[in-house]
Amino acid sequence: MEITGKIIAVLPPRSGVSARTGNPWMTQEYVIETHDQYPKKCLFNVFGEDKIKTFNIQVGDEMTVSFDIDAREYNGRYYNDIRAWAINRNVATPVAAGQEGMMPGATSTPFPPVSDTPFPPVADPMTAQPAASSEGSQDDLPF
Repeated sequence: MEITGKIIAVLPPRSGVSARTGNPWMTQEYVIETHDQYPKKCLFNVFGEDKIKTFNIQVGDEMTVSFDIDAREYNGRYYNDIRAWAINRNVATPVAAGQEGMMPGATSTPFPPVSDTPFPPVADPMTAQPAASSEGSQDDLPF
């Protein structure tokens, strides 16, 4: 899966030593915000000191993040884990193109032009004459 947006927060790295293998580990979390009409925020993490240094993610970076989603259980509760495995830094962004707040590929006129032809006139139900019935009924009811 992928998400494109701007990094708005870089959280402090966390590290420790695996109880199972005894190897050290490091992870860091980031928050990305999309450029949709209604922006969404997503918290994702990068696992491994080498990837954290290679990606070198900073606040304000425009990027597309490729990630996997997995759920894990801890003490009877489940937690989502959104782990990035690749990033692609974006050079041409909607903000750089002067279209802040618009989706990539959107035009400045999102709706088709309105026709100059007005709607046909609607008869006033109080003054309209009921249609003549083919059965020859003298009833004033329209049904």
